[in-house]
Amino acid sequence: MLVSMKKPIATFLLGAAVLTGCGIGTESADTSAPTAKNAGTVAWTKCTDLTGPDGKPVAPGPGVECGKIQVPLDHAQPDGEKIDLALIRIKAAGDDRLGSLVFNFGGPGGSGVDTLAMAASAFGNLGTRYDLVSFDPRGVERSSGVKCGGQIDKLLEAENNAAGDRLAKEFATACKKDSGKILPYVGTVQAAKDLDLIRAAVGDTRLNYFGLSYGTHLGAVYATHFPKNVGRFVLDSAFDPRGGFEERAVTQATGFDRAFEAFAKDCVAQSCELGTDPAAVERTVEQLLNGLKDKPLKVGERQLTYGLGQLAVITPLYAKATWPMLEQAVAAAIKGNGTAMLTLADSYTGRKADGTYTTAMTSLQAINCADNAERPTAAEVAQINERIKEIFPILATDASIGVCAHWPVPGDDAAKRIDATGSAPIVVIGGKGDPATPYQWAETLTRQLKTGVLVTYEGEGHGAYLSGNGCVMKAVDAYVLEGTVPAQNTTCPA
Repeated sequence: MLVSMKKPIATFLLGAAVLTGCGIGTESADTSAPTAKNAGTVAWTKCTDLTGPDGKPVAPGPGVECGKIQVPLDHAQPDGEKIDLALIRIKAAGDDRLGSLVFNFGGPGGSGVDTLAMAASAFGNLGTRYDLVSFDPRGVERSSGVKCGGQIDKLLEAENNAAGDRLAKEFATACKKDSGKILPYVGTVQAAKDLDLIRAAVGDTRLNYFGLSYGTHLGAVYATHFPKNVGRFVLDSAFDPRGGFEERAVTQATGFDRAFEAFAKDCVAQSCELGTDPAAVERTVEQLLNGLKDKPLKVGERQLTYGLGQLAVITPLYAKATWPMLEQAVAAAIKGNGTAMLTLADSYTGRKADGTYTTAMTSLQAINCADNAERPTAAEVAQINERIKEIFPILATDASIGVCAHWPVPGDDAAKRIDATGSAPIVVIGGKGDPATPYQWAETLTRQLKTGVLVTYEGEGHGAYLSGNGCVMKAVDAYVLEGTVPAQNTTCPA
């Protein structure tokens, strides 16, 4: 995967499984917002703890610096207890610097520090005039990352609904024990207020921002709370936060089903090993997964189980460039070698080479539960799972796991309110072939924002800019670098 920006299907189910127009306006920025006070500056130093996708240390590239700022644990008490936010910066390559461009690559729960270090070259055009900046959001990795007692492995291998519910309760209890202080404060509204402190700390009057997947939600919430502080905003692979868990799960299942069909057709066109027609390809994958239920495939000292196999199938569907990985991994597993599939699953869950995990999956659960008042029971989750079976059986689970039902702190729906009236134009990009954040969400988010400008990408994958599509990149670069807003409903062919 080029960039970790995944938004997992049915995120409370851990077993189941990212031009013409006006220029920027000139309204004064909302620098009087409480969170912008006493932001301080960032003391940038050499990065010392960057890690790669396998969790192994990596050396920082040229011009890469790390730092931190302190933010209130609870923004309702700005003078109360503080926590650190970890930041990373890659200084602008050119002399005509415009400011900083802050990224959130998705999740929720993904490390922006590690991801920007790996993915900076993909945004090289933007890095000519901006310092590229990212961060670990509150509750993620270096920023008081949520830890839950090493329970992820157990959740992934729950065998039935009863076991799933029991393990969900144990998981929630462990999260409270290990990270109870941060849990009430990891929601997206709190994180959006952190963003305004980052804006002030890097010395910008307005926030220039690039959000992908969940990062579009964070950006939309920021624009709702700080509309006059919005600079050049791009929200790629847009997420609509309004729906409940069931609606979200069903929508995403439909998106992944469509993505798998596209993969299967492409596979057949490339004379793949998995079947002579798309239906045969699907049968091959389903047969492999079903076989893992009774007979997991041994991979060294580990096993490729049904649950891990599902994640291995889902992961390459996020980008057309990784479809060949899916074909090759499944073909190898059929022949008895599950190494590639296990590697794909590990990249999804954040499992490191030493057997430990990043906080990606635990942070994801904490943020989702914080951002939703809904608390679906195990029985309700099981019913949703039955609907998923009808849409895309590959995603269906034997154990329905409703973590939020047992969550130790209440959630709320504050982050579902989106209205950026008064902001500068916000470019929203939706992909027709996006499995994780289906195109309809880009349409609805654009309308909610009131200031949104929709750009449609007709190709495959999650993250239109990262697809390398020239039309998308030209539209985004013209906006971010020159302030040229795309025409409403600009469409980019694949």
